Amino acid sequence: MNANDGNSYDYVIVGGGTAGSVLAARLSEDPDCRVCVIEGGPSDVGDENVLRLRNWINLLESEYDYGYTTTEQPRGNSHIVHSRAKVLGGCSSHNTLISFLPFPEDLDEWVGMGCAGWDPVTVLPYRKRLRNNIVPVGEQDRNPIARDFVTAAAEALHVPVVEDFNRRPFPDGAGFFSLAYDPETGKRSSASVAYLHPVMGKRPNLTLTLQTWAYRLLPDEAGRLTRVQVRYADGSTGTVRAEREVLLCAGAVDTPRLLLLSGIGPADELRALGIDVRADLPGVGENLLDHPESVIVWETYEPLPPNSAMDSDAGLFVRRDTGQPRPDLMWHFYQVPFTVNTERLGYPTPPHGVCMTPNVPRARSVGRLWLRSSDPAEHPALDFRYFTDPDGHDEQTIVDGLRLAREVAATAPLRDWLKQEIAPGPRVSTDAELSEYGRRVAHTVYHPAGTCRMGAAEDPMAVVDPLLRLRGQEGVRVIDASVFPTMPTINPMVTVLLVAERAADLITGRPGPQPEGGER
Repeated sequence: MNANDGNSYDYVIVGGGTAGSVLAARLSEDPDCRVCVIEGGPSDVGDENVLRLRNWINLLESEYDYGYTTTEQPRGNSHIVHSRAKVLGGCSSHNTLISFLPFPEDLDEWVGMGCAGWDPVTVLPYRKRLRNNIVPVGEQDRNPIARDFVTAAAEALHVPVVEDFNRRPFPDGAGFFSLAYDPETGKRSSASVAYLHPVMGKRPNLTLTLQTWAYRLLPDEAGRLTRVQVRYADGSTGTVRAEREVLLCAGAVDTPRLLLLSGIGPADELRALGIDVRADLPGVGENLLDHPESVIVWETYEPLPPNSAMDSDAGLFVRRDTGQPRPDLMWHFYQVPFTVNTERLGYPTPPHGVCMTPNVPRARSVGRLWLRSSDPAEHPALDFRYFTDPDGHDEQTIVDGLRLAREVAATAPLRDWLKQEIAPGPRVSTDAELSEYGRRVAHTVYHPAGTCRMGAAEDPMAVVDPLLRLRGQEGVRVIDASVFPTMPTINPMVTVLLVAERAADLITGRPGPQPEGGER
């Protein structure tokens, strides 16, 4: 047994990622509240590989990545690796830190699915509590080709140039993203940097247990699920005890995985694996959501100017359905040729180039996650069921996105940079051809969510209630993207931060921020 075995805290947070960092900082503000964070990866403090935002792409499939694979995708790309961060700060230490407030309508959808108390008037004022430095891309990081993309996109598709996507909800637009970073240094303002670094070593009531992996929850003497079995860095095992609650913040893959390994999930499936069933919760692992995307690649005449915040600094939103308030198509503009999936189909990689990645903001295809065995070390199966929605909405969104991307590329001043379209190439032009190409090279924006979704008491597939408490069990809450009932339209990291900030108030009973004007 490990020397730390038997340590007891008020709260045990499983996962030191985006949500876990917020909760650890907020709960430990009370000096009498003992908080322990169990994080599978190392610290990010002083690690330039992690802290330099522009290095994000080199973290994919590295030692900082759990690297979850995808099951066979008959209508998509079966080769996608779903990167999940193995480092303090979680995916906010691993991703591009594109930061959008959720749309009010995104939160209205949650309320409509039985999530009382998650309306925009309640949730959006938590923006004032966020500690991350969220700002539009700095002027010095605005690459000339990205500027010309914004100009061309606005001209070609008749959308406004948006200076700050977080100023107010927007129906469409082109512009530079807001990022959680320091424009002067290019360093991350991740959840760990913003919430934990300022207090690490200064709060004796806050314990960070790093390179430690939680693999099972156990009941205490009263039957509450407040014991966490862990494997430490040296391979030994132990148990960490919570006197009040265990807070699961391990993300949309590892939170349901931990529940399933603990006997909480679809009973018949658990029994078939030889796992003792503690609770028959059929929604655990269901409702697996994502933002799928495709890619279109151009070669540029010359190498690009070197400045950038993270090589995907600008984007575009449009509404195909102008009767709706939210965009239904989004593109990231990459100042590098993202060719990992096109190369597999035999397309060349240009020496220098750019790409656009049309993605599906509110995909209708829904997947599921399940255990392959009772072995805690074996990765779960992730079946996103990409492009399987019966109405073909997701597929058509990609086709439309590829076509509209070509319109932008044919518009000055962006067209003056572009030598030729590399993938799929201008000969691929019919809807059927674009669909076949677009789905085969499809990728992920690394936004898995929904696998422990929140809902009303009468919802049989809800895993947690609107207070984020695990259904039918005492002592456990889930606080991460797995609780999303539906996917926010935009990159969801800020939504996770808001959920965590609100969760801290739900746990402690503290009042939330006052509603402010202009939310709706």
